[in-house]
Order: sequence, then C-alpha cells, then structure tokens
Amino acid sequence: MTNADYPYAGRFPVHRTLPERGTPREDVLAELRAMAAEEDAFWETGKCSGTMYSGDHEHYRFLTEAFGLFAHVNVLQRDMCPSATKLEGEILAMALDLLHAEAVTDTTPGGLVTTGGSGSILHAMLAYREHAAARGLTGVNVVKPETGHPAFDKACRLLGMELRSVPVDPVTTVVDPDRMAAGIDDRTVALVGSACNYGYGTIDPIGDLAGLALDRGVGLHVDGCLGGFILPFGQELGYDIPVFDFRLPGVTSISADTHKYGYAFKGTSTVLFRDRALRDAQYFHLPGWSGGKYMSPGIEGSRSGGLLAETWAAMVQLGREGYQAYARDIFSTADAMKAVVGAHPELRVMGSPTFCFSFTSDAFDIYHVADLMRGRGWRFNGQQYPNAIHMAVTRPQTQPGVVDAFAADLAEGVAYARTMEAAGKQAFSGAIYGGVPGGMSLEAEEFIVSVMDDMLDVELSVPPGP
Repeated sequence: MTNADYPYAGRFPVHRTLPERGTPREDVLAELRAMAAEEDAFWETGKCSGTMYSGDHEHYRFLTEAFGLFAHVNVLQRDMCPSATKLEGEILAMALDLLHAEAVTDTTPGGLVTTGGSGSILHAMLAYREHAAARGLTGVNVVKPETGHPAFDKACRLLGMELRSVPVDPVTTVVDPDRMAAGIDDRTVALVGSACNYGYGTIDPIGDLAGLALDRGVGLHVDGCLGGFILPFGQELGYDIPVFDFRLPGVTSISADTHKYGYAFKGTSTVLFRDRALRDAQYFHLPGWSGGKYMSPGIEGSRSGGLLAETWAAMVQLGREGYQAYARDIFSTADAMKAVVGAHPELRVMGSPTFCFSFTSDAFDIYHVADLMRGRGWRFNGQQYPNAIHMAVTRPQTQPGVVDAFAADLAEGVAYARTMEAAGKQAFSGAIYGGVPGGMSLEAEEFIVSVMDDMLDVELSVPPGP
C-alpha cells in the first residue's frame, strides 16, 4: 500500500463509520473546496487529454445553479415535476435536429436521455434485441469494428448477445465494409460504425455501412458519443467530415453524449432512433405488480431532475452560434497539435483524424514520450496494438500557450525516447483507458482487476499508521 491508496488521509478525517455528531456544513464544504481546487489545478493547464470538455468555471457555475434548482426532484414523478417533460423532450428535439432527423420521412424519430455514452449504447443494443425478439428472432448478434467502444462488448455480454468484432485497416484505422459484410448472418440485428472512434478520432465509412445495412435488412447504430455534438459544427465550418447521421437512410440509431462536447455535466447522453417503434421495443412493463402498474422507458428508474435541467440549460444558453465557435477553436487547435506531431519524422499520426487523434512511432516505444511528458504535467491516454498516445482536444487546450507547451515538451519527449530506446530501457507508461498510470508488470487481466480493487476496496480498510 502507498499513500496514494488513501488520498487526503494525512490531511482530512477518515470516515469508516458515521460520525457520532454531524460535521458543520461549512467545515464539510471547506474540505470539499480544498480538494476541488487542487484537482482543478491539474486540468486547468490544458495538458489533460479529453475529460474536461468545457473547462469554463463560469459555465460550470451556471450549470450548477440550474442543476440545484431541480437536483432534489425525481423525474419519475411527472405530475409533481412537469418541467421534466419539457426539459427532456426539448433536449431530444434539439439533438434530433442537430443530427438531421428532418430527413426521415417514412417513420417518426424519437430518443431517450440516458446517463452517459455506455448507457446510450446499452439502451440501443437492448432496443435491437427486443425488437428482434418481438419478431421471434433470438440468439442475435451485432457486428462492430474492433475500434468500436468497449461499451458495445459490455452491453452484448450483459444482454446475452453475440458481439462480432471486425479488424480495421492498420493504416486508415477505419473498417472495410466488405469485412463487416462477411460478419453478417440471419441473426444479425445491427452493425456499428463510429463517428468518430475514441481511439484514433477517425470516422468509419458510415455511408457504405448504411448502404450495407439497407441491403442486408439490418440496423446500423452510429456511435457518435464522442463526435455527435461537435462533428456537425465541423461540417458547417467546412471541414472534410462525411455525412454520418439520419440523412443516410440506413442509419437507424445514433448515440451522442451531451456530457462531452454538448458541454453539460457528466451524467447525461442521448440515444436517438430513426423509428420510435425501435425505441419503444425496450420499454419495460409490469402491470401486475402489487405496488401499482410499473413502466420504465429505460433501464434507470429514479433520476435527478437536475441532470435534465443543467443539460437543457447548456444547450439553450450556447445555441448553434456558441457551439460552432467552440468547434472552430477546437478543430484549429487539433490541426495545430497534429502539425506539431508531423514535424517529427520519428512520429506519425494514425489515420486521418478529426478533433482527437493518436500518434505512434516506428523508431522507439512511444510510451517513452509519454513518460517524459507526464513529468511536464501532461495526462494522455495510452493506446495499444500498436502502442500510441491519444489526445482528445477540448476547450482547455484552446487557451493561449498550450500548443506551444505541447511543441516544446514533445520535442523533449522525442529526444528522451531516442535515448531510452538506445539504452534498452523499458517505458513506464501503459495503455489503460482512463489514464491510470503504471506499467503492465502482471498479466493484463490480473492487473486490471487489481486496479479496480484498489479504487473500490482499499478505502474500506483503515490507512496504515506512520
């Protein structure tokens, strides 16, 4: 065990039982303010990949006030809180509009607000399974590119669906539609394409996948969790971003996270359906329960109205003009950072990415670069197969000086990597989603389990004495 296993144990009380007497509110808030200020200082430098999409404390204060007005409300009780119907409905209407649901003329589109990208993907997969089951089709499968988010694998495992993963082109980092076609059979209910994928920031050939889905009579889910609220504005700004939304007839569902480039707080996302009948297939009904007739449109039951309020507030306050202005800054910053990487012959950007990108090296282990840059305050996410460094550009990177710092520190990192490679040294950094540092000294699954155990269970024990 290390001191890092027990954060703040040396500074603040450690609670293993409820305190005998309650702590004064101001003392509680003072402790929280101290932790928040120190942790904010880490990402405020702009050296953190992804994670903090807005980075604007004035915006956060605005959302906090909106959240606080409805934080105590359970949106299940619409008779007491009719505002939830307005807020949720308008969030979905705005998201559907952004992703061109007006192009759908043969069905009526709809959607759900969920708790995040994984929740949206889980609900989409549930909808496809249940819609198939209503037609008598069981034992179904989904075909996705290997770069598709692990939430698809998780959803299929939880729902008892087969997940078929298709390799991507190692140069373009996108999937070949012919290889996707080879994975389809009479029990396939949906294909998956990313716009864009998390790993490389590249967009699968959604147009081709949509045509394939139509030809084979299966659904196509576009994972726009990362790109759904920024790529449309990139298109408006003239960037070479292909159509990926409901303008393509074969696209039957899209996930898009409001808590990423929608600039809402963590805890909301949208999953949108070309046809409400597909969405409605996942509804849960239990009319014979002794507690009353029960129905839930999604997996969650109780939800805080605050999440709907702050998400709605973010979207309405920013408007198209605000979103487009932020997109302009992010795309131009991403272009500048990719140019910095391209100036080093030892490095190469993978594929043709958008606002987030990954880079690797054929000359040395790229994790040596990550090691040096961690010491300069950078927090990257590591990729594997091949090893690569991932950078998701968000608003904190658009502040003055960040690109210059990236250029200077990357140059040092490349020089350091050359030295370490020549000396036969092993890099410390590893490819752990979410940025957990450390090398892979154990077998991968054992290591991941140990990391999870540390996060969940170590704090249950009393910190060791001095």
